[in-house]
Amino acid sequence: MKNALLAYLLLATTTAFCQSKDLKVNQQRIQDRILGLSQIGERPGGGVSRVAYSKADIEGRTYFVSLMKKAGLDVTIDFAGNIIGRKKGKNPTKKPIAFGSHIDTVPSGGNYDGCVGSISALEVIEILNENNITTEHPLEVIIFANEEGGVIGSSAIVGKLNPKALESVSQSGLTMAEGIRAIGGNPDSLIKIKRKKGDVAAFVELHIEQGGILMKENLQIGVVEGIVGIEDWEVIIEGAANHAGTTPMNMRRDALLAAAKLIVTINDVINSYEGRQVGTVGKIAVEPGAYNVIPGKVVLGMEIRDLSYEKIWKLFREIETKAQKIAKATETIITFKQPFTPATPALTDKAIQGKIIEAAKSLGLTYKYMQSGAGHDSQEMARIAPVGMIFIPSVGGISHSPRELSKGVDISNGANVLLKTLLAIDKN
Repeated sequence: MKNALLAYLLLATTTAFCQSKDLKVNQQRIQDRILGLSQIGERPGGGVSRVAYSKADIEGRTYFVSLMKKAGLDVTIDFAGNIIGRKKGKNPTKKPIAFGSHIDTVPSGGNYDGCVGSISALEVIEILNENNITTEHPLEVIIFANEEGGVIGSSAIVGKLNPKALESVSQSGLTMAEGIRAIGGNPDSLIKIKRKKGDVAAFVELHIEQGGILMKENLQIGVVEGIVGIEDWEVIIEGAANHAGTTPMNMRRDALLAAAKLIVTINDVINSYEGRQVGTVGKIAVEPGAYNVIPGKVVLGMEIRDLSYEKIWKLFREIETKAQKIAKATETIITFKQPFTPATPALTDKAIQGKIIEAAKSLGLTYKYMQSGAGHDSQEMARIAPVGMIFIPSVGGISHSPRELSKGVDISNGANVLLKTLLAIDKN
């Protein structure tokens, strides 16, 4: 009897291992669901506008909730409007493993940003159901509300949503507070959904790269080391407006000329350091803005991104020092102001990075470590849980555009890595 029992246990363990090893997602089902979602908010010229809190967003959320319920998930909408689908685990005392992304888009956006991670997360649940697998940990598929408008849903979950943000107007035309109510939340009760550090065992997000590195290097998986911090400055250059025809060149206090010199300097400083930091001047406003008037005032929008907060500020201090030299040479005044709350860098968990690599290797996929230059909900979730992030190639490195595209095979590869990574986290 004892030998028979040992043989049975060995067979059961071996069968479970092989079953887990051979699990693969259904690529066609993922693609069909991405297509189904893309038709909600579809634009005649291509792409989609499913901005948060809009009619299209509400319709898309309804569609996704129906899929989650069909997959047997216990679905709730929290006070921030986040959609949470829960699958019970074997051990109810364990903290949940969460994964997911978002389905809202930028205006005239693409069909893959956020949607790939959301639909692939649901596919993981489908595969576990079809193979009668129950994890030790409870599982949570989270579809975050309004990622594109400022990671509103994930910020609320971790208790870091600035109350002033609720007063700002979203792309839908509603204030954030009005929008949260429109999707079934309650902005007056956000404190009730706050999760503390340790409330979530891990969070993993699959996402399109939104850049061209993986495609250029012919690689299949990006293992994200961290999500960069973002610091923004409003740069004000004040000179003196004057007649363009009567003021000699050597008597001008041209604010735009000073701004041009500063823009070149910013680029030079950013490029003078080794690493993957980026700096951008993406906004410029000139006053009074006439052909025959020397510009008296210019306002620039400057941004610096890097994984190291210290490096961001080292770059800024050098730019600031050189800006004052430009101001002296051009007889202008240059000041820097920070109008927005900065996004702090968020490093992903080393152990989860290792599990992502093990998953990629087991599937015969090529990979590389990389950083995310774009912000994601994972950046907020890293405040309360170990986080992992998986990138798949974006064709042409195009994102936030109707031309955004990731190939079906690449999506399937990423979803399989997500599946194996989650099972590995659950096992440990």
